[in-house]
Amino acid sequence: MSLFDDLSRFLETRLDEFLRANPHLELRALEDQLRGQEEDALALLGNLKRREKQLEDSILETAQDIQQWHNRIAKAKAANRQDLVGPAQEREAALLRQGNHLWGQMQGVKERIEQTKELRQRVMTKREEVKTKIAQAATTPKATDWGTTGWNQSPYSFNQALDPLDETFRQWEAEDELDDLKRKMGN
Repeated sequence: MSLFDDLSRFLETRLDEFLRANPHLELRALEDQLRGQEEDALALLGNLKRREKQLEDSILETAQDIQQWHNRIAKAKAANRQDLVGPAQEREAALLRQGNHLWGQMQGVKERIEQTKELRQRVMTKREEVKTKIAQAATTPKATDWGTTGWNQSPYSFNQALDPLDETFRQWEAEDELDDLKRKMGN
């Protein structure tokens, strides 16, 4: 596991160095991150609204059950059926507790919905700020940056059998090693 941790730290360090050396890419990465957060907030909002609807339905169902047991209690009292009145009152009380519990859950979900809406709004605002900075960076003259051309391109598979860049480097490295050997043998 230590090898993976070391590799992960190395890659994170290299990525951080690369992004610091290329601030416009850092802005793009930040925009991507904010877009992801905005999508996550939107998905959470959808889930919370579905949960709110489920709780509302459960509260209505519980209220109907409470009304039904309230009517049964009145009916049992009118018929002087004390053997049914006590258990019916217990059932009504249990349903009231359940209704209160559901109501509390719904209030919590409503609060989370509002918090998520506020979070999404903040993320959207920040993303717009980043887009503005990206647009400003695109209009300012910059030095030739050979290390960033691949960032905005589609994902590239480095495992291809015929990678021309990799082949060029391998050939160059082999020639360099051969030159080193020739120099060493010549001395």
